Amino acid sequence: MVPVQDLVAIVVAHDSAHALPDCLAALRAEGVPTIVVDNASRDGSADLAERLGARVIRNARNEGYGRANNIGVRAAAGAAHVLIVNPDLILRPGAVAALRAAAAAYPDAGLYAPRIVEPDGRFFFQAQSFLAPYLQNPSGRRDPPAGDACAPFLSGACLMVERALFLDLGGFDAAIFLFYEDDDLCRRVADAGRALVHVHGAEALHGRGRSSAPERGRVFRARWHIAWSQAYVARKYGLPDPSFGTFLTNGLKAILALLVLRRAGWERYGGAAAGALAALRGSSALAREGLDGDVR
Repeated sequence: MVPVQDLVAIVVAHDSAHALPDCLAALRAEGVPTIVVDNASRDGSADLAERLGARVIRNARNEGYGRANNIGVRAAAGAAHVLIVNPDLILRPGAVAALRAAAAAYPDAGLYAPRIVEPDGRFFFQAQSFLAPYLQNPSGRRDPPAGDACAPFLSGACLMVERALFLDLGGFDAAIFLFYEDDDLCRRVADAGRALVHVHGAEALHGRGRSSAPERGRVFRARWHIAWSQAYVARKYGLPDPSFGTFLTNGLKAILALLVLRRAGWERYGGAAAGALAALRGSSALAREGLDGDVR
């Protein structure tokens, strides 16, 4: 018989040994058992997570962010809720209690997220999402809430959700390797008639971009997936496909970067152009990562 737990955290790691100790210590201090899904790290992340008391699932290859979270959520049998947490996110004392209180106060909501504080001290709040047909904000005006509020989008850096709801909705879209998987999940939760709630009293510190250690080609790869995933989710919901414009704009910038020998510019713009071109050609993100046809 699997014991019933009210909450289990899922942390996806990929070369995240530099960030895991603080992340897992905060979860442990909040009394939350944790499953670390390791995406074939080369820096000892899996062994480190085990030494720090987490249950570890070792993937033989990098499955991507959403797909690895799906594996972790399925493994959290018996949990009423799961807390999806990036390895570079640190929950502040009392954050979990505030999230639990929000779930009790707003039981018809589908997703709950803490107030995420960025490295510069500002807190993250996205006032609109191009996938959201609800909570329209045509001017894009950014008025951060001063308390709990419904939102058009909640960051995948930290989300609390009923495990049953997450699984009933199919989890994160397994066709996406990286980026826009949280936008897509938010859209499906809202389409199911469930609210997305920003929980102001729950605070978390986010070291944006520090989930994985730096490596050569990382920027090109990230920009490739941003462009591809944006095109994918746009098509999925019948929105205008941005691929051609992305390819044209970034392709020209990539050529200019090559001409002036700016490697950083080439990686940034060349990656975006290549991802958009792959989308135009009908190629998949999973094929690029050697995962084509493998559903997770």
